[in-house]
Amino acid sequence: MKDAVAPLFEPLPMGPITLANRMVMAPLTRSRSKVPGHVQTPLHALYYAQRASAGLIVSEATQISTEGQGYAWTPGIHTDDQVAGWALVTDAVHNAGGRIFCQLWHVGAISHSCFHDGEPPVSSSTWTPEGQAFVGDYHPDGPTVPHPEARALRTDEIPRLIEDYRHAARCALAAGFDGVELHAANGYLLDQFIRSSVNRRDDRYGGPVENRIRIVGEILDALAEEMEPDRIGIRLSPTGGAGGSHDDDPTGTYAAAAKLCAGRGLAYLHVVRPNSHGGGDAEAAEAVVPAMRAAFDGPFVVNGGFDAEEGAAWLTDGRADAICYGRLFLANPDLPVRIAAGGPYTEADGDTFYGGGAEGYVDYPTLHRTEPPT
Repeated sequence: MKDAVAPLFEPLPMGPITLANRMVMAPLTRSRSKVPGHVQTPLHALYYAQRASAGLIVSEATQISTEGQGYAWTPGIHTDDQVAGWALVTDAVHNAGGRIFCQLWHVGAISHSCFHDGEPPVSSSTWTPEGQAFVGDYHPDGPTVPHPEARALRTDEIPRLIEDYRHAARCALAAGFDGVELHAANGYLLDQFIRSSVNRRDDRYGGPVENRIRIVGEILDALAEEMEPDRIGIRLSPTGGAGGSHDDDPTGTYAAAAKLCAGRGLAYLHVVRPNSHGGGDAEAAEAVVPAMRAAFDGPFVVNGGFDAEEGAAWLTDGRADAICYGRLFLANPDLPVRIAAGGPYTEADGDTFYGGGAEGYVDYPTLHRTEPPT
């Protein structure tokens, strides 16, 4: 192993667990859950177990309710069948020596009425996202159709939404996850509350930044009533994401959001840095990511187009405590082995990212096996 990548292989204490290394597998939507029911299967268990050498796996984004769905064939974590399906996954990961958190997801407006019995999606305010909803075969004009206008959640609906997150957290624990990650990033529902371009509310959840981030704090409070805070992570992304939303002051807003997360004893804060792959102005990372790092008092995980050497340099410089890898883990199930060996790395096949079966999912070779499993 080259000294340049050695920091990636140092253990990292994280609440009640210690990560074997500082390489986190990013949440990767793959749209392969079994329908009806949006349930995980033995195929998903194999996929995640193959990648259990990550210090921590963050599951694909997993909807907390039927209202939270916005993409075809994505899994849920709110029914007994879904709990049973995810238990296959967590058992497989743990048997392979890994750790896995469940990412709790509500897409908000990044959805379509075909997922909601014809009713409009919900958001912080009335909003029509840019781009197309990935509806697969749920809609006769699929696989993609324009997003419809979302309606604003009423103030009296917020407690019900918080209870949906609480219920999903209980289900995640029942499924055997080591913890949960609250998805408050990438332009989805909680980010629609945070970002000034979408949130135009005039109640206690709108207006100044302390109101726009309030719902995040209330959900974190609810989750902490269901599990120890050091089993809870959170993801924030200051720029980019689905639907074309933005904030007028990303450094100020997301530093405030990071500060809101501090002092709670959380497992980690996971930040998606501005980069060309994820969207947003990469130059903004020079200000916003350090400001978020300074505002948070726990393990700081950064995601966003890193290679091994750059990730290790961020650890050495103290800019992050762990590095989150997405497509590299997708195409290289044994990524830590490959990094230690200096490569080579398999290229990801974009045509098999979303939907389908085993192809492009569990058939990527490991470094010491050139043929896919039969």
